[in-house]
Amino acid sequence: MQRYFIKPILKSGGRFELDPTVSKHWLQVMRGVPGDQAEFVDGQEDLYLGQLNEDRSVTVVRALEKYVELPVKVTILSGLPKQDKAEWIVQKATEMGADAICFFSADWSVAKWQQNKVDKKLTRLQKIAQGAAEQAHRTHIPAVHYFPSLEQAVTQLPSDYLLVAYEEAAKQGEKANLIKLLNRTEPGQRMTAVFGPEGGISPAEMQLLDKNHATVAGLGPRILRTETAPLYFLAAVSTMLELQ
Repeated sequence: MQRYFIKPILKSGGRFELDPTVSKHWLQVMRGVPGDQAEFVDGQEDLYLGQLNEDRSVTVVRALEKYVELPVKVTILSGLPKQDKAEWIVQKATEMGADAICFFSADWSVAKWQQNKVDKKLTRLQKIAQGAAEQAHRTHIPAVHYFPSLEQAVTQLPSDYLLVAYEEAAKQGEKANLIKLLNRTEPGQRMTAVFGPEGGISPAEMQLLDKNHATVAGLGPRILRTETAPLYFLAAVSTMLELQ
């Protein structure tokens, strides 16, 4: 069944009009006809079942109880990657449950975002996040942000726990810190996980993270690409906190 995000606040028995984007997808792409049903996440992230009417409005049939979000709010904070990897990270991290996805211009980032193009890039990434959230049947669309530096990101992002996935820690055989951190998290807490770009995290950035009491963790014995490491981390979070 299709799922769509809409802005109005819904209630059972009510009716609402489809916005142009949802209308085009449901009625033209999916060839929806009166009587068809779809799931709608409203402006308060509540989930409802809706049925299409003859006049192309939608009647709210009933509320649905389906909680699919991670028990902790995870922010992925990635150094700017090259080419279209940011789009890939946003899509896959959304599918795997990230609460927010942020990028920062790292000391060793090869990619650079021109200031006059940041808003356009974020708009595109936000659309990708919405599409992935609908596909994954989530009730939350991760916000996508950009920070000119790691320092600004760490300062501005609210977090109960700060973690950095560090290649050198993996090389030295560090295996326990991620598990220890996840074992002491409580439902509803916020966690920010930092990942370097292709060039890695600089010594100055590691000093900054240490100053902010970040947990340094290795993600297994293999070296992961910048776009793979966040997904490994999210899979670990899901395994530890959802599958027990």
